[in-house]
Amino acid sequence: MESLPLRVLACGDVEGRLETLFGRVRAIQSKSGRFDMLLCVGNFFSSTSDAEWAEYRSGAKKAPIPTFVLGANNQETMHCFPHVTGCELAENITYLGRRGLFSGSSGLQIAYLSGTESQDEPTPAYSFSSKDVTELKSSLLSTPDFKGVDILLTSPWPRGVESFANSPGEIDTKKCGSTLISDLAASLKPRYHFAALEKAYYERLPYRNHTVLQETPQHVTRFIALAEVGNTSKKKYLYAFSIVPMSLMDPAELVKQPQDVTENPYRKLRKGTQKTKVLGCAEEETACQFFFDLNKHQGKKRPSDGKDRGSSQTKQAKKPPQPTGPCWFCLASPEVEKHLVVSIGTHCYLALAKGGLLPDHVLILPIGHYQSVVDLSSEVMEEVTKYKSALKEFFRSKGKKYVLFERNYKSQHLQLQVIPVPLDYTSEDIKECFITQAQEQQIELLEIPEHSDITQVVQPGTPYFYVELDTGEKLFHRIRGSFPLQFGRAVLASGALLALPQRSDWRSCTAARPEEAR
Repeated sequence: MESLPLRVLACGDVEGRLETLFGRVRAIQSKSGRFDMLLCVGNFFSSTSDAEWAEYRSGAKKAPIPTFVLGANNQETMHCFPHVTGCELAENITYLGRRGLFSGSSGLQIAYLSGTESQDEPTPAYSFSSKDVTELKSSLLSTPDFKGVDILLTSPWPRGVESFANSPGEIDTKKCGSTLISDLAASLKPRYHFAALEKAYYERLPYRNHTVLQETPQHVTRFIALAEVGNTSKKKYLYAFSIVPMSLMDPAELVKQPQDVTENPYRKLRKGTQKTKVLGCAEEETACQFFFDLNKHQGKKRPSDGKDRGSSQTKQAKKPPQPTGPCWFCLASPEVEKHLVVSIGTHCYLALAKGGLLPDHVLILPIGHYQSVVDLSSEVMEEVTKYKSALKEFFRSKGKKYVLFERNYKSQHLQLQVIPVPLDYTSEDIKECFITQAQEQQIELLEIPEHSDITQVVQPGTPYFYVELDTGEKLFHRIRGSFPLQFGRAVLASGALLALPQRSDWRSCTAARPEEAR
């Protein structure tokens, strides 16, 4: 069931004009229906607004919608915010605090930073310093699987936000705004970023949060600056939008790029922070993998290039060919559904099958682009063997044994399908099931010696189908014409084995991305 979007209003500098603001909010809600919250950036109070505010503070009047505000930007309004960590100022009006993350029951995540940038020491209570920004970033970026926040609220604009985008008009962003806010926005990757203080409305074109062709696609950011409430120039000060919390969205929907998306305006800042994140590439890869090396090297360093490999290596590992088009299984490819990845080694990785026959149906895949087992280098083949051994031990501990098969036909990237079956099925039962169903479809499925290597049976580039049990027993068919693409899966799903005929085609078994991620 899809989550209903939250309906949110964002507002610029209120300057104490509460009646004007809330009157406008009531008019919008009477016309368009109820909104869930109102977020206010910039100066919520002014030095002359005490009389109007007193009616709300006393409870004589009440805000028509839950309202969340940032803190003071000057000394004159400091007295309006009694608690630095945030508090309820009046019924339905909440001061968020100096800095932090607000997350409601809906799952919506709102990062906020009150005040204006200051280089003074000590930092005034109505300002923030580089230390404040660093601590806010650290608290959020240390969260496991951090992808960004839904909304970022700041009073100042980020410096240089107009780069690569539409002009903000009369605002000189080289003289206004904060470089610390730019750094914060670059790190937190908000889907929406609201700011004020410049008495102007500016909706920047959305910008991307990843480097094209180098990083996995991520969601875009929309920066919106809002004018002051009740301004005589009729500049926009209230912005309405709907949003589904990032944590509840389909990952594919979340990272969709609009046609007018631009380069990231804080690109130089991002490059600086990424220098420490780039990891070395495995030798067989031609594109860098942004993953940690999870393989145990028993005290040996992972070689960074061919120069440091000992003289005992008699054969230089060849680089895999490059795919002719987008590949769904090369780990460096943006098409890879990385939420299904279970384990990453030096040369191979393990992933859950999309539309798996069973919940623990997994794939062993090479990180680089290899078409079949017979194309693998000795290094990659060695790691495939390690993965098979680990899976055998795992499934045996669960009272199961695995059946592995490969179809080198109408596929461009090697996929070793590994499916567990109950341990009480004997090897003879499984082989007989495959051979019987092969004969029914005029497929010649032959048993090959247990300790033979498939590379001794077939040459690279030859289409084939291959089955291997965790005992080492193997069945092989050389494909000379057409071949049923779902044959291996259909045999295992048949009544003679798993009795799941309705799951014989993976396309009928796919789940929504949030379910896959879980």
